[in-house]
Amino acid sequence: MKTLVLGASTNKERYSYKAIHNLVDKSHQVVAIGSKKGMAFDIPIETDKIDFHAIDTVTIYLNPKAQEEYYDYILSLKPRRVIFNPGTENPAFFKLLEVNNIQYEVACTLVLLATNQY
Repeated sequence: MKTLVLGASTNKERYSYKAIHNLVDKSHQVVAIGSKKGMAFDIPIETDKIDFHAIDTVTIYLNPKAQEEYYDYILSLKPRRVIFNPGTENPAFFKLLEVNNIQYEVACTLVLLATNQY
C-alpha cells in the first residue's frame, strides 16, 4: 500500500521525516510532497502536485490553512483514507472527505505504526 506524506521535510527532527522513516522501515511504499525539494530517508520530496497512482493513505503534516490548496488534489487521488496528525485537524476538510466517501482519522501516524494499527 502506498502512502503520500503531505508536508514532508528533510529535517530529521520533524515528525513528517520520522513518519517517512518508519513507513519505509515497515515496508510501505512512500511518496512525499513538501515545500522544498530534497530527500527524506531516501525518498524524494516533490514540490508539485504529482498525479501519483494507487495512493491508499494520505498522512497530513500541514496546518488547516495550508491544507486548503490541496483539497482538490487529495480528492483527485481517491485515497482510501486521510490521516490528520496532531495539530492538523480540519473540520471543513472532514466534510469534503465524507461527501467523497473517503475515510479519515485524527491520529498520529507514528503511534499507528508503532502499535501495528496502521
